[in-house]
Amino acid sequence: MLDPQARALLDLMEARGVPPTHTLTPAEARRFYRERRFFSQPDPAPVGELRELSLPGPAGALRARLYRPLQAAQQAGVLPVLVYFHGGGWVIGDLDTHDSLCRQLANGSGCAVVAVDYRLGPEAVFPAAVEDCVAATRWVQEQAVGLGLDASRIAVGGDSAGGNLAAVVAITLRDAAARGEASVALRHQLLIYPATDMRAVAPSHSSNGQGYLLTADTIAYFRGHYIPDRGQDSDWRASRRCCARTCRACRRPSCSPPASTRCATRAASTPTGSALPARPRSTSASSASSTASSPWAGCLMRPTPRWTSAPGCCGARWSAEG
Repeated sequence: MLDPQARALLDLMEARGVPPTHTLTPAEARRFYRERRFFSQPDPAPVGELRELSLPGPAGALRARLYRPLQAAQQAGVLPVLVYFHGGGWVIGDLDTHDSLCRQLANGSGCAVVAVDYRLGPEAVFPAAVEDCVAATRWVQEQAVGLGLDASRIAVGGDSAGGNLAAVVAITLRDAAARGEASVALRHQLLIYPATDMRAVAPSHSSNGQGYLLTADTIAYFRGHYIPDRGQDSDWRASRRCCARTCRACRRPSCSPPASTRCATRAASTPTGSALPARPRSTSASSASSTASSPWAGCLMRPTPRWTSAPGCCGARWSAEG
């Protein structure tokens, strides 16, 4: 049975005449996605500070947006920060489509949020988005002092395509550190129904392929614009699930920052978020997973629980409390 709120949103979109994404050009799809937020999202919550940023990317300047929580005025010292990558199938979405969510994340966690406007397909195909997100995360660490952020408490996160990018950023930075290169010691990953397998082989691509907003046709549309070459689907930067599971630094499986994962229950891509490799108990790492709050991918506008301390297998810890 479909969640009543999800059913109501589907009915509303049908009443508003919102066409299926896969029937639109990328420019049209982006416009409809931006306009949809006015009737599908809550009003933006007030925050302590909102600042527009520009940062250097691999192919030019990238836009970003800094959110400080409403309660920041009562907090002494610098804030931990979540570097956030929006969803939208690597084709649609921007800082404005996820503005309400980033405000909720900041206020609900007590952390600052830096949202990143990475390049999109088909204008910039894989791995452009990955490269942008890695560069943005490095920049946040480098500029942390000037932004009033704690460079030792940085997390990455994102929803759907953004969850994919956050997980890939974490692995990229992990491996850079293992090679002795300059890196960012991430403390946490917030992965909201992340896309983890671009091969689209899960049974849900058939069983949930129609009727739940993110359909099999729409997924194929996004995949085609982001990765035109299907031979790249198994590249771990596209499919997190294809990544080798051994950390070069400590030789333990899946040695990456602790992750909180929230999965959808009604989408063609439903199982892929839960397909992240399970971390063995012996690593003493914490990974929280929830499926109840989001009926499908693309439907996330609920209050965010506060993040708490969780150990990683190389001793890293994340805490919004400090």
